Amino acid sequence: MTERHPSTEARPTLTVHLALLAVQLSFSGFHVVGKVVLESMPPLALAATRVLFATPLLLGLAWLKDRRLPAWRDLPFLALLGLLGVFLNQILFVIGLRYTTATNAAILMPSIPVFAVGLGWLTGVERIGRRRLLGVLLAALGALTLLDPRRFSLAEGTALGTLLILLNCLSYSSFLVLQRPLLARLPWRTVIAWSFLFGGTGVAVLGGPALTEAVQAGVAERIWLGVLYIALFPTFLGYLVNTWAVRRSSATLAAVYTTVQPLMTAALAALFLAERLGAPQIVGFVLIATGLWLVSWQRR
Repeated sequence: MTERHPSTEARPTLTVHLALLAVQLSFSGFHVVGKVVLESMPPLALAATRVLFATPLLLGLAWLKDRRLPAWRDLPFLALLGLLGVFLNQILFVIGLRYTTATNAAILMPSIPVFAVGLGWLTGVERIGRRRLLGVLLAALGALTLLDPRRFSLAEGTALGTLLILLNCLSYSSFLVLQRPLLARLPWRTVIAWSFLFGGTGVAVLGGPALTEAVQAGVAERIWLGVLYIALFPTFLGYLVNTWAVRRSSATLAAVYTTVQPLMTAALAALFLAERLGAPQIVGFVLIATGLWLVSWQRR
């Protein structure tokens, strides 16, 4: 069966929304688990572990399901996706998280949909109307309401790490937007697998020595469990499911869903830690939900 070409005019199905929610649930744990892991493992060692785990699985799955190699003309674009979405995204994030606070990293995440809208408009990959732009701004505002930007701090030498996190947001937004043309002519599993092949090779070469040293020095079992979570959920499954969802919706919608991360954190805290949801959480939820509806709603 031939897959329908992606279109920004297609109304996302409930399955797409649930998939993007699952992706953000896995990503939301990365900020906390990653901070714990980085106390015992160098950032480059963690990045190398992620790609060494995920890349073979993605390539094997793509070959098993698609049985297709990219054309020569597509290889430079796949290499660019690998550079933006795998190499720069992962290297900048793990190093940035090491040298800034988890709060700063979370507060910067709402910049992803804003970057995606700007890049989509500049490149002509996606049409950005007033309704969609308003939805992005409302969702970003809702996330900032939940996170309380007043907690943002550049004290204690966190400026460099904060800048790296911001560049990480820009690279990930570029990756989401530039996926769209390739997803129109290549299977989505092949796109993400070959992106990891190109970008992951660079990460493995750069982080291989640090990973070797970490293994030789000895890493606690609980740290390896955290590494396994990061490699399996925010990396292998996160990238895979997110690409599937972008194929069936838009890069802008996938980017806007990143604003759900702080909302999920607040909901989990209320559920498991008996914390009450206050006015900021309720207002943030309404703004994010309204923003997502505006971005995803289409006339039939």
